[in-house]
Amino acid sequence: MITAHVFIAISLDGFIARQDGDIEWLLQRDDPTEDHGYAAFIADIDMIVMGRGSYEKVLTLDTWPYDRPVRVLSKQLADTPLPEALKDKVQFSNLSPKDLVEKLAGQNVRRIYVDGGRLVQSFLREGLIADMVITTVPVLIGSGRPLFGALLKDIDLRLVSSHSFPSGLVQSTYRLAP
Repeated sequence: MITAHVFIAISLDGFIARQDGDIEWLLQRDDPTEDHGYAAFIADIDMIVMGRGSYEKVLTLDTWPYDRPVRVLSKQLADTPLPEALKDKVQFSNLSPKDLVEKLAGQNVRRIYVDGGRLVQSFLREGLIADMVITTVPVLIGSGRPLFGALLKDIDLRLVSSHSFPSGLVQSTYRLAP
């Protein structure tokens, strides 16, 4: 069975990026001396599934940061060619989250990392997220791209743990209630 997991940072007012996709407010808080658990998290992940916005943001970095296969769910990108340097690292797909999970079940994938606000929202609406590690950055940015959006029904969560860091970041792990 495939499980989907979230590991993401938000501003205190609930945004993952400014409206234009800028995350400088987050990068300014990055303290390389603090271990926020990403290495341990990603070590147990078989594939990264991200939305178009996350993919386009990652492309602006100096180097491709992932050593896991990446599937980008995007209707807009599904039929576009990949940059040559990413041919063996990334695949585009226009499948729904549910259809993707069903397809990956036959490919020996067991744990996926879901990244990107709208994609996390889609996976949540379809009941596919097992747990979420949310790191809250103590900054208010006023507006931007929210992590969570409209829901058809409440989604109950159970707090598994919460930890504060000297930098002021607070990391909480939630498991979705059955």
